[in-house]
Amino acid sequence: MLELQREKAAQMHLVLLKEQFSNTYSNLTLTARSLDKLYNFADCSGLHLIFALNALRRNPNNSWNSSNALSLLKYSASKKYNISWELGNEPNNYRTLIGRSVNGSQLGKDYTQLRSLLQLIRTYSRAHLYGPNIGRPRKNVVAFLEGFMKVAGGTVDAVTWQHYYIDGRVAKVTDFLKTRLLDTLSDQIRKIQKVVNTYTPGKKIWLEGVGMTSAGGMNNLSDSYAAGFLWLNTLGLLASQGIDVVVRHSFLDHGHNHLVDQNFNPLPVLAIHVAGLQRKPRPGRVIRDKLRIYAHCTSYHNHNYVRGSITLYIINLHRSRKKIKLAGTLRDKIVHQYLLQPYGKDGLHSKSVQLNGQPLAMVDDGTLPELKPRPLRAGRTLVIPPLTMSFYVVKNVNALACRYR
Repeated sequence: MLELQREKAAQMHLVLLKEQFSNTYSNLTLTARSLDKLYNFADCSGLHLIFALNALRRNPNNSWNSSNALSLLKYSASKKYNISWELGNEPNNYRTLIGRSVNGSQLGKDYTQLRSLLQLIRTYSRAHLYGPNIGRPRKNVVAFLEGFMKVAGGTVDAVTWQHYYIDGRVAKVTDFLKTRLLDTLSDQIRKIQKVVNTYTPGKKIWLEGVGMTSAGGMNNLSDSYAAGFLWLNTLGLLASQGIDVVVRHSFLDHGHNHLVDQNFNPLPVLAIHVAGLQRKPRPGRVIRDKLRIYAHCTSYHNHNYVRGSITLYIINLHRSRKKIKLAGTLRDKIVHQYLLQPYGKDGLHSKSVQLNGQPLAMVDDGTLPELKPRPLRAGRTLVIPPLTMSFYVVKNVNALACRYR
């Protein structure tokens, strides 16, 4: 039995494009022309650009050398580009990757310096600044974050970190179905929240880098239907624990974690605008559910649904079908089913998806396929096939938390 328990929502905004051209570990020169193209792409797509400046340019005393960044800031300001900023990417890994380390307090000083630079440039005097974009919060990384927060906790507009579920070099398709793996993110969220709330209570926290696997992902896994289980669960889990922004790696040409292939065809990874409705787990409780259910307010931009409707999204990791009976205020409502399954003989490895039994494909280079629901009569039991992801829009619920969104 499934019933709407409470009406409290957290929003998740997927409207960001993060770029780190100047912050990669190889030598890569960003020209004015390439920046223009990048910004124009983001602007035309209705995205907001967050640019990660190079934190590896260092003075002899290991402080940040901002001369190159200042040139970029002045150029962007001259073009009146609306950009938010970061400094560096996974700074806790610098010693391993390039043999040079920067501790948390030093990076905090660097961020304070960057904020001062932004305030000197009229266009960016009120620009948003995010960081420190650390990696997985192990013991040394937590210490890094503590050092950063002591110095620059009040300087950043949101605290950012990254999460990867699996080592891409050893991942197997069965890993994507493990509930223990799905739950690792919840523990990381609590660690980050503990540090942030110690130094700057109430400060926004963003998951600014998330991928199914590290090391650039893995062919036929990170870009397959199977990876969708982890991604969909990530969205629901983050919303239920108060994280309202997530940025996914990456749009194009980054290992096997990207959203589209070289021909700009979308890969079967889900990205949705989420406001989560879920009961909070009891303190100390470890959830290993193979049937995971989240809910969010149905987008009012979809003219097929009125404000107050809700969307359930369901992950079934069981190898058998499961039945769900809607109860309470949901019982007598018409439901629209959007059932996603792999298409073709490759099963979970498939790079194609079918919706309600019909394969999804781009109509042309600029036209998405029509997403046709399967209407279910009021009171009908939801039957969830094994190893699937599905969305169910419950129409006209008039949920209080969703009326004005």
